[in-house]
Amino acid sequence: MMTTKKKQKDTTPEAAESAGLSRKQYENELALLHVELTKLQQWVVNTGAKVCIVFEGRDGAGKGGTIKAITERVSPRVFRVVALPAPTDREKSQMYIQRYLPHLPAAGEVVIFDRSWYNRAGVERVMGFCTQAQVDAFLKAVPYVERVMIDSGIRLFKYWLEVSEAEQTRRLQSRIRDERKTWKLTRMDLDSYSRWYDYSRARDDMFKASDSEISPWYVARSDDKKRVRLNIISHLLEHIPYTVEPMQQIKLPKRQKAKGYEQPEHPLRFVPEQF
Repeated sequence: MMTTKKKQKDTTPEAAESAGLSRKQYENELALLHVELTKLQQWVVNTGAKVCIVFEGRDGAGKGGTIKAITERVSPRVFRVVALPAPTDREKSQMYIQRYLPHLPAAGEVVIFDRSWYNRAGVERVMGFCTQAQVDAFLKAVPYVERVMIDSGIRLFKYWLEVSEAEQTRRLQSRIRDERKTWKLTRMDLDSYSRWYDYSRARDDMFKASDSEISPWYVARSDDKKRVRLNIISHLLEHIPYTVEPMQQIKLPKRQKAKGYEQPEHPLRFVPEQF
């Protein structure tokens, strides 16, 4: 009996663009996921759960936009975003992982790292900010450090956003042309752009050393920004066993009576209505 060969999905940037979600579809799906994220937030607070989410990827892979999609409808007191600057001289003299430890989640928190301790395996290695011996020591130690984190009760999620060469070029060129985005383009981005395969080798070594059953890496194709945001939020929600608390019916109370209150004579300085 003949069997038909399953047609492989076209994952080229051109196919992703042509199959892109409409703005309305995207916003509808994102709104549903935002509702679930608020339920997750309440569960985290009620149970004292500790969630740590790491985002890594090449420049222009869409980490910032994905993090914004996760956090735009939840409380910044529960969902904290950590994006550390370059280390100070004092921090350079510390144990490498030390400056990241104070930012790990306490009970009732979700901490999102926009780049993380994996800088050592990526940008620091590629740009020559550390020695190969330091990279090797980090890759040897990081599985044990993450095991301690997980054993302490932290739910750790590591996402690598994978962008194609063509799409990365398009996004970085867009930053050059658009004055609203030029702040995103640094000298480091330009230097990194020319070292595509150095980053590929660094990524491969990082995955080999730090991908495990208890602390896996999840790779998300990010040529389509809308889809990668929806996919990552859906994946995160599916992998946290949160429960939904019954919603209490909310009713606005009556306003108090004026009891003689009058607007003061001091003039108020209103913002001019120009639009």
